[in-house]
Amino acid sequence: MSWPSIDEIAASVQSGQTSAEGNVKQALQEVEKHKDFAAIISVPMERALKRAEEIDGRIKQGERVGRLAGVPFIAKDNFLTFGGRTTAASNMLKEFEAPYQATAIEKLELEGAICVAKANLDAWAHGSSTENSDFFTTKNPHDKTRVPGGSSGGSAAAVALDIVPFALGTDTGGSVRLPASFCGVVGYKPTYGLISRSGIVAMASSTDVVGPLTRNIADAALVMDVMSGKDAMDSTTIEKDSNGYEIRNPKSEIRKAKIGVIKEYMGEGLEPGVRTVIDQAIKKLEKAGANISEVSLPSLSLALAVYYIVCPAEVSSNLARYDGQRYGHTARETKNLEDSYFLSRQQGFGTEAKRRIMIGTHVLSSGYYDAYYKKAQKVRTKIINEFAKAFQLYDFLLGPTAPTVAFKIGAKTGNPLQMYLSDILLVAANVSGNPAISIPAGQSQGLPVGLQIIAPQRADKQLLEIAKAFEELN
Repeated sequence: MSWPSIDEIAASVQSGQTSAEGNVKQALQEVEKHKDFAAIISVPMERALKRAEEIDGRIKQGERVGRLAGVPFIAKDNFLTFGGRTTAASNMLKEFEAPYQATAIEKLELEGAICVAKANLDAWAHGSSTENSDFFTTKNPHDKTRVPGGSSGGSAAAVALDIVPFALGTDTGGSVRLPASFCGVVGYKPTYGLISRSGIVAMASSTDVVGPLTRNIADAALVMDVMSGKDAMDSTTIEKDSNGYEIRNPKSEIRKAKIGVIKEYMGEGLEPGVRTVIDQAIKKLEKAGANISEVSLPSLSLALAVYYIVCPAEVSSNLARYDGQRYGHTARETKNLEDSYFLSRQQGFGTEAKRRIMIGTHVLSSGYYDAYYKKAQKVRTKIINEFAKAFQLYDFLLGPTAPTVAFKIGAKTGNPLQMYLSDILLVAANVSGNPAISIPAGQSQGLPVGLQIIAPQRADKQLLEIAKAFEELN
């Protein structure tokens, strides 16, 4: 089946033409139908059906339920949710049940949405392919021999497979946009702080953002509008746009737009097929009236190096709490407290988590803090300033989302540096805090290619509008 748009689903449930229970059952059937793609870790079936029953009951009593009435969705399994376990795809948390829900989940539920499953990811969101999950590898919906991207690979695959109308991911260094590109769906990374991170298993706190994965721009805008805004539980949150983010009366802004094609994103390393698709997208925008020219941000070549210093440093700090003493995996039959710490972390963390903890601890150590971490933060400021300067001349910046299409499962697992390079066009927007979106732009080798558009901080509404206008050109 193919789901209608989110607002159509909600309207149908509100009018009584369909039911929340029917939607949940349909989504659960789709989960079962597509289980060979290994996109799903767990299914809180009992709670999902109970919520559907409550929503249908309220509607029968004449109540208005909300903008997402009876709409099923899937959350990446690093969002705390009721009705089952939250694992972050790690053995450390495989038995953990959340005592409260993430703010983003609560906001969606207040509008009538229903979480029907938890999606697979790279453990702790450490990865670009979902191969780092401690449980299993998710397969790409377009080719089972290839990865779906990561770390939100399960969420992207679930949307591409039409299991649900939308799914939630987290984007720390491209983890929503990369799988969106590889799976051929929309992936949105909002301005840093626009959506609360309360109740989400932390990776790198200064770059983590929540983002939706959807089949179209209007759905992404609606989900964004519901989740965004200040939260007392997250001091980094910012106020949402007073006009909201929904695209009610879409209007093309392409003719007025000044768009810069990022020179550093169109250089060596870009697959010829990907370049062709992006060039065609640029021509479509030019034909529609956009004013497009090349722009250079010289420090972008350093963004990946900056990210892989700052990110592991924050990972090292955030994962220190998992010591086997309070919650999470605890090693049994240890002789003393020191052994308990050592063995709990040795058994609970996978290879990639250990690698990032070690790198992060090293760059934060007294002998190397100035040489690595402090220098990376200085370059980070330079990248932020270069984006700000570029946006004095341009409304938007664009380039490919990824330099390649989805690669084969196992192709990069033996070379961490090659895996990290998958994020080379993505991390800068996280380092700078700018909103960015990946939109399906075409195919190469029969596989999806994403176009990435970046906007100034807090210009999320304008970014969604230009993305919608591009979508209408295809």
